[in-house]
Amino acid sequence: MNITVLAVGSKMPHWVDEAVAEYAKRFGRDIHFQLKEIKPEKRGSGVTAQQGRAAEEVRLRAAIPAGSRVIVLDERGRRLTSVDLSQSLDQWQHNGVSPCFIIGGADGIADSLKNAADEMIRLSDLTLPHGLVRVLLTEQLYRAVSILHHHPYHRE
Repeated sequence: MNITVLAVGSKMPHWVDEAVAEYAKRFGRDIHFQLKEIKPEKRGSGVTAQQGRAAEEVRLRAAIPAGSRVIVLDERGRRLTSVDLSQSLDQWQHNGVSPCFIIGGADGIADSLKNAADEMIRLSDLTLPHGLVRVLLTEQLYRAVSILHHHPYHRE
């Protein structure tokens, strides 16, 4: 299974890149994990948040792998547990579907992309910094895979 994460933003702190890389290498042979950074739109000089989201939407849509199930991360998305996420991954894997998770930029994600997504999920009721979202999502995806493989990483 291919798992893609599209994240608007660049130049994350070193600890973010290290943590994402650490969890990504744990996936094993069955999972191909890829995080792609999407260039954020520059703000200021008359560029509104709406215009910025629209420009980022074009770049995000272009980066979504063909045939992917698009999952947008949003604080208004569906709340799920680690076990719920593992069950979704299992279902997608059995159906030959590759998920593509989208993390928006500083001003969020364009409503048109949210509406076109297959689903929206939330990682937390709290607003989180984008770098931390990358780490948290990657860890939760690894955790979901470990649940499917009955690995002792996840305990209930």
